[in-house]
Amino acid sequence: MDPSAAAGGGGGGGGLLGTLIPLAIMIFMLVSMWKVFTKAGEPGWAIIIPFFNLWVLVRISGKDWWWFILFFIPLINIIASILVSLGVAEKFGKGAGFGIGLWLLPFIFYPILAFGDAQHQG
Repeated sequence: MDPSAAAGGGGGGGGLLGTLIPLAIMIFMLVSMWKVFTKAGEPGWAIIIPFFNLWVLVRISGKDWWWFILFFIPLINIIASILVSLGVAEKFGKGAGFGIGLWLLPFIFYPILAFGDAQHQG
C-alpha cells in the first residue's frame, strides 16, 4: 500500500509544498510585474485586472492599440506576444535577447526588469 494513501494524502496532491511553491512564484511575479508597470508610468494595480493588464503591456511596449486584438487570433497571438516582449525590452533599454527572455522565461526576466536599474524610456 502506498504510504501517502494510508496517511490520507490522496496520492499525487503534492502536499503543502506543492501548494506553497506555485503560490510564492505567483506572488513574486505579481510584485515584479506591478513594479515593471509602475516603472513604465502605468498603474501597478493594472496587473491584477484580466485583459486590462495585456492592454497596458501593449502600451508599455510602444505598440498601437490594435496589437491588443492580435492576442485573440490563434497563431498570430504567438507572433504578437514575441514582438510585444521585444518592444518591452527595447523600451527598457534592453536588447533582442532580453526580449526573447521576457517571452520564454518571464519568471526570470520580468523580475530583472523590476528590481534592476533599467528605466522605461517612454
